[in-house]
Amino acid sequence: MTIAACESVARVGFRSSSHRLRRASRLVPCYHKHVDLRGRFITFEGTDGSGKSTQIEKLANALRAQHIKVLLTREPGGTPLGESIRHTLLDSATHNLSPQTELALMFAARSQHLRQIILPTLATGEYVLCDRFTDSSEAYQGGGRELGSEAVLTLHRLLCDNFQPDLTILLDCDLTVSLARAKHRNLITHATAHIDENRFEQEGLAFFGRVHDAFLAIARREPKRVSLIDARDTPAATHAKVLEAVRDRLKIAL
Repeated sequence: MTIAACESVARVGFRSSSHRLRRASRLVPCYHKHVDLRGRFITFEGTDGSGKSTQIEKLANALRAQHIKVLLTREPGGTPLGESIRHTLLDSATHNLSPQTELALMFAARSQHLRQIILPTLATGEYVLCDRFTDSSEAYQGGGRELGSEAVLTLHRLLCDNFQPDLTILLDCDLTVSLARAKHRNLITHATAHIDENRFEQEGLAFFGRVHDAFLAIARREPKRVSLIDARDTPAATHAKVLEAVRDRLKIAL
């Protein structure tokens, strides 16, 4: 589909969810996976404490060194609405939230994030690096909360037009180490910035074992999109593996 054809399509009123997504973005240059000037969407996944924040910053710096414009964002969050939902979902004071409500809130934040931030940014040719996306919902709510993958993937098709990252970096490391790191980080954040994001860290090892297994299942199911990175090494060594994956999968000189 050419850019001109995309622009023509965007002017038509549609009723399906995929057409509503294009209509919501028509005030920015047309977004389509075959438009050459489109930016790249790279997501980082993994259990809490796996090093995502460190590695996403390192990749952003490497891309900027090549004069590539980069936007860093996160889920849940990324928009004022999303950040409000994030507070509800991650605050340890939130009690009695059913798994289904938790999943619905995740997708409410994601749908807004996609339309308000991600798609318009990609349409300008800028790269978007996102800390978590739908794979996390499949792992945490589908696996950890045992809602199953199909419920998550169905919501992704309905609310996000089945939009997929160009590349997903899945950081894999020892669960006990990553969880200890995440709990320590959150305690420091709570003490210094008075931000409580410990709700998921209160879950037991069995929960995170299911999350970890779900992430690995996604990597096996979608090997062309998901690059599984062993993150047990030093941050510098892990960064080198991330750069190799980006060069290989996206053909970017870094």
